[in-house]
Amino acid sequence: MALGGNPVFNGKNFRSQTRGGTATGSLATDNSYMTPQQLQDLYTAPSAKPSDMGRMTYDDVIMKTVFCLAMVLVGAAVPTFLLPGIGGGLMILGALGGFVLGLVNAFKREPVPALILAYAFLEGMFLGGLTAVLDGMYPGVGLQAVLGTLAVFGVTLVLFRSGKVRATPKAVRFFMIAIIGYAVFSLLNVGLMIFGGVQDPWGLRGAEIFGIPLGVFIGVLAIGLAAFSLIMDFTSIEQGVKAGTPERYSWTAAFGLTVTLVWLYVEIIRLLSILRGSD
Repeated sequence: MALGGNPVFNGKNFRSQTRGGTATGSLATDNSYMTPQQLQDLYTAPSAKPSDMGRMTYDDVIMKTVFCLAMVLVGAAVPTFLLPGIGGGLMILGALGGFVLGLVNAFKREPVPALILAYAFLEGMFLGGLTAVLDGMYPGVGLQAVLGTLAVFGVTLVLFRSGKVRATPKAVRFFMIAIIGYAVFSLLNVGLMIFGGVQDPWGLRGAEIFGIPLGVFIGVLAIGLAAFSLIMDFTSIEQGVKAGTPERYSWTAAFGLTVTLVWLYVEIIRLLSILRGSD
């Protein structure tokens, strides 16, 4: 598995199911490659439940992901079309609620479809409110961000399926260094904006270097990181399918993909808005 990527796929349960050594009811066991402890764990594990007999497939992951993205669209319609007058409040509610449910789902022992779909709905409210605000300032930026997200996802998937881009250990180490640096910058930027350290609405991202906003460079880096995170997500899903992971974990895979796609969309629409604002 591509360790160091989306924390959803690095959770203890998804890792154990993917590796197949200690998963309940796992059929992917070659005794010649198992340690004595793994053999003991397999011997003492309870019998497989009916829900464990079905195995995750790519079709399962695709369908669950479609359900999640449909809920994102439903959530986005609330502040955009149904309650536009309180779009700002719904955006904040969606951001906070999505963050909390994101943590709950990421660390929950077993995937709960209702909680995953609720997360998607709340993130949809956040994205809908954010898009309404930015699209009001820069008309058309929302559609451009949607098309950009689909384009990056499609290109990343094609490159992964062709084998031209893989989550190698060296690439994952670079990703970890870059994502930590990006997280530190983002936290510093938010802190300065909250406490009035900078006046630009984009914070440090609005500072110009040779006439180009710093946010453009940061945005390109962030989109690259999100795209590579998709590569690691695809790798984890591929290994899960090959290892015969129980079908219920297709919800975990769909949740992980939704988290990455939400991040990618936010980075793209922010970059486009910064570019439009600097014209």
